[in-house]
Amino acid sequence: MANHSRFTPGILKKARWHIQDNQVTPESVFKARRHIVKAMGLGAIGASISGYVQAGLFDLFGEQPQTSFITTPLTFEANARFGQDEVRTPFDKVTTHNNFYEFGTSKQDPSDNAQQYKVEPWQLRIEGEVERPITLDYQDLTKLFPLEERIYRLRCVEAWSMVIPWVGFPLAALLKKVGVTSKGKYVAFETAFDPEQMPGQKSRLMGGGIHYPYVEGLTIAEAMNELTLMSVGLYGKTLPPQNGAPIRLVVPWKYGFKSIKSIVRIRVMDKQPPTSWNQLAPHEYGFYANVNPAVDHPRWSQASERRIGEGGLFSAQRIDTLPFNGYSEFVASLYEGMDLRQFY
Repeated sequence: MANHSRFTPGILKKARWHIQDNQVTPESVFKARRHIVKAMGLGAIGASISGYVQAGLFDLFGEQPQTSFITTPLTFEANARFGQDEVRTPFDKVTTHNNFYEFGTSKQDPSDNAQQYKVEPWQLRIEGEVERPITLDYQDLTKLFPLEERIYRLRCVEAWSMVIPWVGFPLAALLKKVGVTSKGKYVAFETAFDPEQMPGQKSRLMGGGIHYPYVEGLTIAEAMNELTLMSVGLYGKTLPPQNGAPIRLVVPWKYGFKSIKSIVRIRVMDKQPPTSWNQLAPHEYGFYANVNPAVDHPRWSQASERRIGEGGLFSAQRIDTLPFNGYSEFVASLYEGMDLRQFY
């Protein structure tokens, strides 16, 4: 990959969330799919695991095909504060192991079903409790603000994780541009609704039972936090459609479902907005969805995660999950005095 970074390397101090090389998902992670059912004995316990989670377990280690999407290089600066010395999860795994139910519930479905997804023309509307509502077109998404690369952990609620080099700009920069009013307490996000291109939106079964369009939300303090990123690319190129092209949210201290994809509307609100997974299963998915090893999902533990190592399924390393996914120094103050078991 060509180097489109303007960053001049220097002596970098490892951040507190630095990930050891042997904890990062390698190329060989997903090569044992045909042996999983027999080797793990899931036939005996399958009744106790939801269908979607079973699919996720199988897909996590399955063989993944190369895809034919086209991405274009981006000009960006590598942000030395965010994991530039960490080994990344391989590009082909990041782009073939996805939760994007608009294209199907299997991890492979998005890469299979999104290849013809058209992202241009595109409009992103920012409105609500703002002084200067604006609509951004496709070109604005990569030209309006300087782009930077940040390497973040991604912790899925299904208890697997990756390390991804995102390219984007801080959400705070966008919110400052539109001028949040004193009434703005929350930020709501909405994914594109396009059933002709997103087959999961046509069928409740194929789309995981979600009521579309997919919606998410943050508090204004979370949205303005320096970690919160609007991503327009990964691995130095524009986002593939299965990863949320042309623009998505990345909130690295929260479970991955909070990082909404293919955003067409951002609305600043005076009250807490609805969120899709909370609407579907409120006892399982709260509004905050902070990574918290002390608060289990009702059907599985969140105390650890599978960070895949070399050698296949049985050499995969299970590591302890860190509070706030290892970003406590940036975000713990947002939740001081809150009962994180109640506000999960």
